[in-house]
Amino acid sequence: MDDHSHKFKILETEHWLVNHRTDSALPGYLMIGSKKFTNDLWELPENALAELGPLFARFQRALRLRLDAKRVYIGRYGHMPGYPIHFHVIPIYNWVESLFWQDERYRALAGFGEPTEELDTDGAELTFFVWREFCERRVPPPVSGPSVSEIIGILRGTDRITQ
Repeated sequence: MDDHSHKFKILETEHWLVNHRTDSALPGYLMIGSKKFTNDLWELPENALAELGPLFARFQRALRLRLDAKRVYIGRYGHMPGYPIHFHVIPIYNWVESLFWQDERYRALAGFGEPTEELDTDGAELTFFVWREFCERRVPPPVSGPSVSEIIGILRGTDRITQ
């Protein structure tokens, strides 16, 4: 792990690395990656699989209860060569959802589904928003609350995040 990656590292277990996503300006956007180079869950040892569920729960709880995320999405996306299997842990704070609703460009997404009377969004739309605005834009939207480095410190400084 190089110096740049090390500053984003939050936790290392026997089988997994947890770090803040290095190219995300969204505080709390985490990556949980396998230390074994494989792209398939079924190729991981049983004890690696046994560690994974508790890691998901641990960081979901930390983001929801300690950092006040309204929702936490956990998923596997992509298939870039050169990376082992990894999972995205994406916090959606109230202020992130507010920014989504304020940006008229994202209203076009409503045209892809069945129209409803309720003004609502889903995880796919908010994940798309986070990726485009906080990971790909040169100048991301303003952040409300702790910064990326502050959140890394908070998550590192917790012995038992589940408490």
